[in-house]
Parts: sequence; C-alpha cells; structure tokens
Amino acid sequence: MEYKGEGQPITLSPDTVLGLAPGAASAAAAKALAQSRDWRALGRSEGALWGECQGAALYQVRVDLDGLVAKCSCPSGKHPCKHALALMLMAASTPERLSIGEPPTWVGEWLAQRTRTAEKRAAKAARGEATVDVAAQAKRAEQRSDRVRAGLDALELWMQDLVRHGFASIEAQGAAPWLAQAARLVDAQAPGLASRVRGLAGISRSRPEWAEDLVAQLGQIALLIQAYRRIDDLDAPIKADVRQLIGWTMKEDEVIAAGDLVEDDWLVIGQRADSVQDDRIRIQRTWLLGLRSNRAALILQFAAGDAGFAESFTPGTQLPAVLAFWPSAMPQRALLLERKGQPTLRTERLPGAETIEAFLGSVAQTLARQPWMHRVPCVLRDVVPVRAENGEWSIVDRQHAALPLKGVDEYDHWYVLAISGGHPVDLVSEWNGRSLRPLFVRSATDAMMLFRAGGED
Repeated sequence: MEYKGEGQPITLSPDTVLGLAPGAASAAAAKALAQSRDWRALGRSEGALWGECQGAALYQVRVDLDGLVAKCSCPSGKHPCKHALALMLMAASTPERLSIGEPPTWVGEWLAQRTRTAEKRAAKAARGEATVDVAAQAKRAEQRSDRVRAGLDALELWMQDLVRHGFASIEAQGAAPWLAQAARLVDAQAPGLASRVRGLAGISRSRPEWAEDLVAQLGQIALLIQAYRRIDDLDAPIKADVRQLIGWTMKEDEVIAAGDLVEDDWLVIGQRADSVQDDRIRIQRTWLLGLRSNRAALILQFAAGDAGFAESFTPGTQLPAVLAFWPSAMPQRALLLERKGQPTLRTERLPGAETIEAFLGSVAQTLARQPWMHRVPCVLRDVVPVRAENGEWSIVDRQHAALPLKGVDEYDHWYVLAISGGHPVDLVSEWNGRSLRPLFVRSATDAMMLFRAGGED
C-alpha cells in the first residue's frame, strides 16, 4: 500500500514491516494480532496510522510514516512492539480496515511534538555554522585536568602492581577490584575510562586464554594514559579520540559545528539493541555504509525503560541522508542530521570484502589510525558457517581461512546456517578483535535479504 511521508510516496509492504521486528517471536505475534478482532478506532492519513488494541488494557498505537516511527502505550520493552507491527501489517495488507480521516487528539499531539523536535534539529543544522566556544571548552577541560591526571596516575600504579604480582591474586577476588578502580576514575571525572575498566570485571576465566585478553586490554589502557599525558602534542583528530575515551562528551550542536558532514546513500547493514543497568537503559547500535563514500557509520541511540528510539532504521534498506560524524582519527560514530528521501529496499548484493585476509587488512589500517577502536563492522561475501564437533562456530571463506563466530546465543548461528543451507552467504557482523557477532545475513544465490535483529525474543 502506498502512503506519503514528508510529501513523498512510501510503499509499505509486509516484508518492510517484518524487517522492523526485533525478533522472530515479535514478527509471529504481530502476524497473529493483525488478524484478530481486538482492534478498534483504526485509522490512517497521508502521514500516520493509528488504532486501539484490547489486551490486558486498551493500548493506543500510533505510527509516523515519516521514518516508520511507532509509539504504543503497552509496557513491552521491544521496539517496535507487536501492536505497532500489527498495525503496520494491516495498513500494508488490508488497508480497507483503516478509515481515512484526521488523526485523533492523542495522535495529533504526538505528531506535533515530533514535528517540533524535527524543526529544532533542522534549525541546529541551519546554524551548523554556529561555532563552538573553543576557549570555554579549554577552560572547562583545564578545570578537570588535575583530577583526571591524578586518577590516571593512581590507575597506572595499580596496574603496574597487578602485572608485577601476577593475575592469580586478582582472579580470586572476582569483579571487586575492577569496580573499585572504576569508581575512583568516576570520582576523577574520567567516566569513559571508568567504563572501560569496569568492562574488565568479567574477563577472568571467560575463556582459556583470558590472561592474554587481559594483558591486551591493560596495554590499551596504558597506551591511553600515555596519550593523555601528551595530549597537547597530538594531532586534532587523535586528540579528540583520547578526550572522548577518557570521558569528555560532545553535544550534538558541537558535532555538527565540527563540520564532518557527509551526504550519501546510506545502506543499513545491521542493527543491535542491548540493555544495561538492569534493563533500565536500552542501547541501539545501527551500522550504515555509504555507497558512494564507502564510509562506515555507527548510529548510537539510547532509550529509558520502554520508551522508543528517536530514529527508525530498517536493515537491508538504503537511505539518502546527511550524517554528522564525531571528530576522530577514524570517524565512526555519527548522528542522522537530515533525511533526503525515503528508504528503499536494496536488491543488489552487499558491498564487502571478498576474503577474510582482505577484511583483516582493513582492520589493521583502522587500528593503525585509532588503536582503541572497540568494534568495527565486517561485511564478508561468499562465506560458509561451520560448526565443529566441539560445538564451536566459525565462518570460512573461499580461501579456507576462518574466523570464530560468537553471538548473544547459539540461535544466531543456527539462523545463519539455516539461511545458507550450507552454501555461501553474505554476512554482516561486528568484529571485536577476537570473534564475529552476526547482524545480517543474505543468501548469495538470490535477491532475498533476511535479517536477525538480535537480543532476546
């Protein structure tokens, strides 16, 4: 069914809708719900869909067709929830069930708020020229400098003692020493480094080679400490990386003012959503690839509780847009500054590395420019998933080279294997330096794209 978004036609198909599902269970529930009689007050306009669904309570569901952003009053922590997916499925398959008319108040107010937010963002973009007060930034950084340096000195001394006495003692203490060091770094106003140290709490006994992993991580932290001590001598891009890794943040208008703006057709190659802080905060990572610039971009979005993410992206589609990148020696994180049109489904094969050797070569070049890169996107063409007798999974390329395959659970691996049927596939993953975490898989023998959103269903 064709609708309008931002004044331009948008084709809403069942495949497009199901591509938004956060998992197979959500997609199946949405299909069943779209056929139920639990709906009332269904409606649609050129820019929105809405309806009320009777569940444990009466849930109000609304969809903004500009970007396919949905909101529902149900308590589900999944986005889009099954109610929003079902509403879009009905609009795509049985639009006659939705009456054409003006949105009710509860929908109109939500759309108006989204419009105001978009206008504020556009105004910021128009002022993209607005210069950052460099002097004020330097003054604030100087005020933190003494505390940060003292915190780094204390951490370095503790790390030296740890290496001198060996890892046996800290192995028995579990997470406590790492959490204590992280807390001291927070007090020293170095929250970025505190987060990295806190992440080491679970490394002990995580795998047989955990000590090697710990040495590598400590080496990166030691390198970061030395880089910060020489920060005034660093080039501006790597200086920005060091500041952000220590814990300095940039506001969106500062990112825009930095001027690394790229207009391109961005292919959405993968997406993951994870929960932190006892599921109180959800983090969504969306990976994009510029088809002309060949630049990779990471869109990070945060949401509290069951709130929705501000922007919606459908893996397997390409979106004409302008992105603003955070300053970096290897720019990766970006924000969506302006959409230039509607997303369209890509039927061609994914652009990517033909061999694992070629991919690892590109990773080496990336780390040479920015050695603290935590994860990078990996697009490998014509690879085959393999499960060894010991249960370990890997990806094998045409040259018989292999990389280990890890995931949130083993379902991810079986999913890739099922799509492949034992034949080569194009696979998008996240590479953390040790293993691949699958995001998106597509059969190399036809034009069908299949997507695994990850997380729990």
